[in-house]
Amino acid sequence: MPALVIIGAQWGDEGKGKATDLIAEHIDYVVKFNGGNNAGHTVVIGNEKYALHLLPSGILTPGVTPVISNGVVIDLGVLFHEIEALEAR
Repeated sequence: MPALVIIGAQWGDEGKGKATDLIAEHIDYVVKFNGGNNAGHTVVIGNEKYALHLLPSGILTPGVTPVISNGVVIDLGVLFHEIEALEAR
């Protein structure tokens, strides 16, 4: 099975989340494998904007399985807040 990996080579803000969002409809899994909630990414679907910090940006794409791996530092309060905010919309 082929894999496509998007990794930033700088210190963030390279557009990884945007690139992931653009290709998400063509892939099966979106994996966040490191980092924490210190940075975020905004996903735009139609006229709606979603600010995410811990959840992978492909989580809003039907058919995509989002994965948070063991290299991610998880603040449970932030994670639950993000999930609840998405469910409320």
